[in-house]
Amino acid sequence: MTGLVALDAGGRVPPFEQVRSQIAAQIAAGYLVDGERLPSVRALAEELSLAPGTVAKAYQLLEEAGLVHTARGAGTRVVRPAEVPEAVAGAARALAATAHEAGLSADQAVAALRDAWPA
Repeated sequence: MTGLVALDAGGRVPPFEQVRSQIAAQIAAGYLVDGERLPSVRALAEELSLAPGTVAKAYQLLEEAGLVHTARGAGTRVVRPAEVPEAVAGAARALAATAHEAGLSADQAVAALRDAWPA
Protein backbone atom coordinates (compact mmCIF):
# COMPACT_ATOMS: atom_id res chain seq x y z
CA MET A 1 0.00 0.00 0.00
CA THR A 2 2.24 2.76 -1.22
CA GLY A 3 1.22 6.37 -1.05
CA LEU A 4 -0.68 5.92 2.21
CA VAL A 5 1.05 8.91 3.78
CA ALA A 6 2.86 11.91 2.31
CA LEU A 7 5.28 13.52 4.72
CA ASP A 8 6.13 17.20 4.81
CA ALA A 9 9.76 16.90 5.88
CA GLY A 10 10.17 20.64 6.39
CA GLY A 11 6.90 21.09 8.22
CA ARG A 12 6.39 21.93 11.87
CA VAL A 13 4.15 18.90 12.51
CA PRO A 14 6.15 15.93 13.85
CA PRO A 15 6.31 12.92 11.51
CA PHE A 16 4.40 10.60 13.87
CA GLU A 17 1.53 13.12 13.94
CA GLN A 18 1.55 13.45 10.16
CA VAL A 19 1.26 9.66 9.86
CA ARG A 20 -1.47 9.48 12.52
CA SER A 21 -3.55 12.35 11.20
CA GLN A 22 -3.39 11.28 7.55
CA ILE A 23 -4.39 7.69 8.31
CA ALA A 24 -7.16 8.88 10.65
CA ALA A 25 -8.47 11.21 7.94
CA GLN A 26 -8.49 8.39 5.39
CA ILE A 27 -10.45 6.19 7.79
CA ALA A 28 -12.95 8.98 8.50
CA ALA A 29 -13.39 9.65 4.78
CA GLY A 30 -13.95 5.96 4.06
CA TYR A 31 -10.84 5.54 1.90
CA LEU A 32 -9.58 2.95 4.36
CA VAL A 33 -12.35 0.50 5.15
CA ASP A 34 -13.18 -1.71 8.11
CA GLY A 35 -10.86 -4.69 8.24
CA GLU A 36 -8.33 -3.30 5.76
CA ARG A 37 -4.79 -4.17 6.73
CA LEU A 38 -2.27 -1.34 7.11
CA PRO A 39 1.38 -1.83 6.19
CA SER A 40 3.56 -3.21 8.95
CA VAL A 41 5.35 -0.67 11.11
CA ARG A 42 8.66 -1.69 9.58
CA ALA A 43 7.37 -1.52 5.98
CA LEU A 44 5.77 1.92 6.38
CA ALA A 45 8.81 3.24 8.25
CA GLU A 46 11.06 2.05 5.44
CA GLU A 47 8.78 3.55 2.77
CA LEU A 48 8.75 6.93 4.55
CA SER A 49 12.42 6.81 5.64
CA LEU A 50 11.40 7.05 9.29
CA ALA A 51 12.47 5.18 12.38
CA PRO A 52 10.13 2.26 13.14
CA GLY A 53 9.42 3.80 16.55
CA THR A 54 7.95 6.87 14.84
CA VAL A 55 5.42 4.80 12.90
CA ALA A 56 4.78 2.61 15.96
CA LYS A 57 3.86 5.72 17.95
CA ALA A 58 1.40 6.81 15.24
CA TYR A 59 -0.17 3.32 15.15
CA GLN A 60 -0.40 3.29 18.96
CA LEU A 61 -2.26 6.61 18.95
CA LEU A 62 -4.60 5.33 16.23
CA GLU A 63 -5.27 2.25 18.33
CA GLU A 64 -5.94 4.36 21.44
CA ALA A 65 -8.44 6.35 19.36
CA GLY A 66 -10.18 3.12 18.37
CA LEU A 67 -9.41 3.53 14.67
CA VAL A 68 -7.18 0.47 14.26
CA HIS A 69 -6.57 -2.80 16.05
CA THR A 70 -3.27 -4.65 16.13
CA ALA A 71 -3.12 -8.39 16.72
CA ARG A 72 -0.05 -10.59 16.64
CA GLY A 73 0.03 -12.43 13.34
CA ALA A 74 -2.90 -10.45 11.89
CA GLY A 75 -1.16 -7.09 11.67
CA THR A 76 -2.81 -3.72 12.11
CA ARG A 77 -6.31 -3.44 10.68
CA VAL A 78 -8.74 -0.57 10.31
CA VAL A 79 -11.69 -0.47 12.68
CA ARG A 80 -14.38 1.72 11.16
CA PRO A 81 -15.87 3.75 14.00
CA ALA A 82 -19.54 3.34 14.76
CA GLU A 83 -21.91 6.18 13.96
CA VAL A 84 -21.82 8.82 16.67
CA PRO A 85 -25.22 9.41 18.30
CA GLU A 86 -26.56 12.92 17.69
CA ALA A 87 -26.53 13.69 21.43
CA VAL A 88 -22.80 12.98 21.57
CA ALA A 89 -22.11 14.91 18.35
CA GLY A 90 -24.04 17.89 19.79
CA ALA A 91 -22.10 17.75 23.04
CA ALA A 92 -18.85 17.59 21.05
CA ARG A 93 -19.86 20.67 19.03
CA ALA A 94 -20.69 22.49 22.28
CA LEU A 95 -17.32 21.52 23.77
CA ALA A 96 -15.53 22.67 20.61
CA ALA A 97 -17.33 26.02 20.60
CA THR A 98 -16.73 26.64 24.32
CA ALA A 99 -13.07 25.63 24.08
CA HIS A 100 -12.57 27.83 21.02
CA GLU A 101 -14.16 30.81 22.79
CA ALA A 102 -11.83 30.19 25.74
CA GLY A 103 -8.83 30.30 23.41
CA LEU A 104 -7.96 26.62 23.70
CA SER A 105 -6.50 24.56 20.87
CA ALA A 106 -8.19 21.38 19.66
CA ASP A 107 -5.48 19.36 21.42
CA GLN A 108 -6.19 21.19 24.69
CA ALA A 109 -9.92 20.51 24.33
CA VAL A 110 -9.22 16.83 23.67
CA ALA A 111 -6.98 16.73 26.74
CA ALA A 112 -9.78 18.24 28.83
CA LEU A 113 -12.18 15.57 27.54
CA ARG A 114 -9.68 12.81 28.30
CA ASP A 115 -9.22 14.21 31.83
CA ALA A 116 -12.98 14.14 32.35
CA TRP A 117 -13.40 10.62 30.90
CA PRO A 118 -14.45 8.08 33.56
CA ALA A 119 -11.79 5.49 34.34
